Amino acid sequence: MSKILFVMTGADHWTLADGTRHPTGFWAEEAVAPYEAFKAAGHEIVVATPGGVVPPVDRGSLAPEFNDGQENADRVAATLDSMTELRHPIALTDVDLADYGAVFYPGGHGPMEDLAVDADSGRLLIRALDSGKPLGVVCHGPAALLAATREDGTNAFAGHMVTAFTNTEEEQAGLAAQAEWLLQDRLTEAGVNVQEGEPWAAKVVVDGRLVTGQNPASAEPVAIELLKLLG
Repeated sequence: MSKILFVMTGADHWTLADGTRHPTGFWAEEAVAPYEAFKAAGHEIVVATPGGVVPPVDRGSLAPEFNDGQENADRVAATLDSMTELRHPIALTDVDLADYGAVFYPGGHGPMEDLAVDADSGRLLIRALDSGKPLGVVCHGPAALLAATREDGTNAFAGHMVTAFTNTEEEQAGLAAQAEWLLQDRLTEAGVNVQEGEPWAAKVVVDGRLVTGQNPASAEPVAIELLKLLG
């Protein structure tokens, strides 16, 4: 069995265009569903964050309306409480990619704040891409791809097909008008080929060893595709 690296945000807010801080973190379902799938397959999980800080959960992602009701919200919360790996992350600077069979980035608005500009994460992504390591990224997690800049100034993921949280979904979530920038726009500007599916419906794009998911509903399907690549 393999070790799978979860690269997670350390940010508990997202700075909006007017300078206000929108409380956020990682989206619970996007960590829990893949975690359950990977553990069920016998894999070990290691969490890494910028500076080794404990990743904060977006408290809104634990609400019943985002988890198909109270019963499932309670189950997600209970799983989070059982994920001891979240309480003992390593720093991104301490990651040796050779130790891991795959890399996974969950979303939430947190990555828009820190991983989008984190050079250590960017270098890790480039190494994962160039080595052919299975790499899964979900929802706002692809914000991290923006930091994957090569020495010539180009984005390492330019020309690759991905999906990510769309402008339409951001608008429907009510934050697009307040955002300083939108993920779909920035990825497109970087030369990444963003594939857009129906809002809130599961959509997964597989481009070689790179697997991306559009939104929270896509987290478990991305994990399933990663497990296939792990073989």
